[in-house]
Formats: sequence, structure tokens, C-alpha cells
Amino acid sequence: MRLAVESHVSEHVVIPAAGHFVMEDRFHQVAEPHILAEIEKGNLTMPTPGHHTSHKVVVIGGGYAGTLAANHLRMRADVDITLVNPRPEFVERIRLHQFVARTGDAAIDYGTLLGEGIHLVVDSATRIDTAARTVRLASGRALDYDYVIYAVGSTAAIPSSVPGAAEFAFDIAEFESAQRLRARLEELPLDAPVTVVGGGLTGIETAAELAEQGHTVTLVCGRTLAPSLSAPGRRYVARWLTRHGVAVIEANEVTEVRPDRVVFTDGAVHASALTIWTAGFGVPELAAASGLRTDTLGRLLTDETLTSVDDDRIVAAGDAAAPSGRPLRMSGYAAGPLGAQAANTVLSHIAGTEPAVIDLAFTGVCVSLGRRAGIRQLARKDDTAVNVYIGGRMGAAIKEVTCKFVVSKRIRREARKPGSMGWPKGGPRPAQPTSAARVVELGQ
Repeated sequence: MRLAVESHVSEHVVIPAAGHFVMEDRFHQVAEPHILAEIEKGNLTMPTPGHHTSHKVVVIGGGYAGTLAANHLRMRADVDITLVNPRPEFVERIRLHQFVARTGDAAIDYGTLLGEGIHLVVDSATRIDTAARTVRLASGRALDYDYVIYAVGSTAAIPSSVPGAAEFAFDIAEFESAQRLRARLEELPLDAPVTVVGGGLTGIETAAELAEQGHTVTLVCGRTLAPSLSAPGRRYVARWLTRHGVAVIEANEVTEVRPDRVVFTDGAVHASALTIWTAGFGVPELAAASGLRTDTLGRLLTDETLTSVDDDRIVAAGDAAAPSGRPLRMSGYAAGPLGAQAANTVLSHIAGTEPAVIDLAFTGVCVSLGRRAGIRQLARKDDTAVNVYIGGRMGAAIKEVTCKFVVSKRIRREARKPGSMGWPKGGPRPAQPTSAARVVELGQ
């Protein structure tokens, strides 16, 4: 399937559909149980041929959460779905470190991912006008909506408080920045010193990928290497990095970035022909620019059904959502279920029924260490690591299967069979104390 795209011009592309692509019998096969229950009670009327009252849903952001949400919305035949994304291709962010090191690709044609009838608009949203119910785009266009799914994802967070970081450091959070980093890397000899700032999972994967390709890498952790892993998992990662020549610096931070140097808290100055900043993530400012309440990072404040606390026609998903002021870990793992949850919430709003609350159990994380090793860290459902991990080639195989699963078994399957996605569930989250919730809101 081909999608025509014009650079710098908002392009409206339709994945063509033949007639009604969701019939009643198919809906009953794939719909969520609580939605089916409402049909049985007569609270939800299924659309029939001849009844074409369309509910316009604009999904802002075509990442893991947004793409999944758009496909999931096709459970109803009377929903007109528009996906707004600044790029004509889907970006596998969990493979951007491979893209930079030229060990893998990270872009996929949306024509292979989106279900029939979904409109793809290649543009950037600049404001959600809640009064007029329109999404305003950078091109000057405006899209009418009945509901918005806010899935704008996350971005890099290079701190302005670190002199030179914004000017001289590269990030790897988005495709365009990864392209710039890849081009810069190609200009350097293998023995040129590369500094990766950030000892989290992105920093580890980036440092490992580059080291395996023969680059001279220093990983600056700030405090602790891989704080989200168990102690045995951290030791395993540290051993792998040391064996592959990565200099790991803990309990020290970069306080200044120069064109060819980095300066540390203790005053030490190290050569760095290339500095890559992976410490922390931010989010786009669209919610705040639209007059919607956010948490201190800028994530949209919602209730536990992912509905905005300010407007029940706006539902959030993925990294940019802060349900009850307690956001889930930014991750591709959570993005898919949150995308499906957001779509279910919109479908419940359309049906006039009570949406379900977030129900997601974490199981751990997968981290690649180059192409031949990795670690699968197991965790409790609340995302706290346990002292069990799988490393080596098996860890690498699990990581690769996981990456493929997200695209093929989640997004593509949802495009073929809306409502088919399942995920581990651990029950509703415990209620947050009222005083804690108030602090989040007063801090805006």
C-alpha cells in the first residue's frame, strides 16, 4: 500500500476501505467484554447500513500509543479516524540506537501498519481549541473533532542549566535527532572519544551498540548505572560494558559540554569528540499551549480512565499522559496498552457508558547490549525489579522478539482485527491520597 507524501506540506492520505469494514458479527468477535455487555443491555446501539452518524476522532501522534489507538477505534464502524503525525513514516524508537550505529532500521511505512479507512495527516498539531473543537495544525489547517486522543509521546530533555549541552550535545529521542547523530558519527574515526550522558536504559543501549562497532565510549551515569534493574542485573550490564571497553563513570555528572570536551562535577575535563545526551525525557508543550492542565513535566493530567481532568472529549495515552498525577513509566511496553485503553475510553464516551480504569501489570524490561547480548530483567507487576534476569544471547533473542512483537503482533494485528490486543493486567491502581493529588494540581 503506498502513501503519497509532500515534504513541508500537510498531506491528507486515506487508507482506502471497501464499504463497511467492521460488521456487527466481527464486532462481537473482537470487542472488549464491558462494551459487549452494554450492547446486550441495549445501552449501545450498533451502527447499521443506512445509519452513518460519524463520530470524528483525531489522534495526535503516530507513535506506539497513537497508532495502536487509531487501529483499535475501528471496533466501531461509525468512527471517522484521523491520525496526525509530523512524519510520513512510523518510527520504532526502541531501535533508534541501532539506526545511529547502522545496525538496523527504525522507520516503517504507515501503509503496512494502519487499518483501512484511517486518514493519515502528515502535519504537526500546534493547538487544541477545546471551545471550537478543532485541532489547529502548523500548516494552517484545522481539523474538527468530537474526541481527541492525545498521544504526542516524549522528547529529549537536554537541560539548559548545563552550559553547552543544548549547543553541542546530540540526543537520540526522535528520528530527526538520530539522523543528525548518525551523520556526525560517520565523520569521526573509531578511536575518537564518544561520551554518552545518562546511565538509564537508553544510555546503556546506545553505549553498548557503539562500543560493539568499535567506538571508544565513556558512559556517564550521574549516580548509578541502570537504576531500574536489580543489583544482579546491574552487575551483569557493568561486566559486559567493561569487557567491551566502555568506561563507566558513576557518582559523577557532566556540568558543561564543550565542542570537544566535557566537564565533570569534580572539575575534571575529559576529551569528547561527540557527546550524546540520554539523561531524561521531556514531552511536547501542546497540552499546556492549549490551556489544559499538566503535571510539572508537561504531561496531560487525566483521571484513571485517561480522560482529561479539564475536558472529557480529550483522552490521553502513552508517555504524555499523567493519570491522577501519577504517570506510568515512559516505555514502549506501556504505550500499546495505554493506546488501546484510550481508544476504549473514547468508545465508552461515545456509547454513553462508564469507561474502565487503567489496568496494566508490568513484567520487567528488555535491554540490548549490542547485537549478540542483552538482558531480560524480570519485575513485579508494580514495575519493581526482582533478582532474576536472563542475559547473554538468550537476553538478546528476547529483546529482538519483543521489538518485533510490538509491531507485528500488536499494531499490525490490531489493524487486521480491531480489539484483538491483550496485555498483562494487575487490577486498578491504588487510590492516591487527596493531599498528594492536590500538590500536583497546585504546582501548575
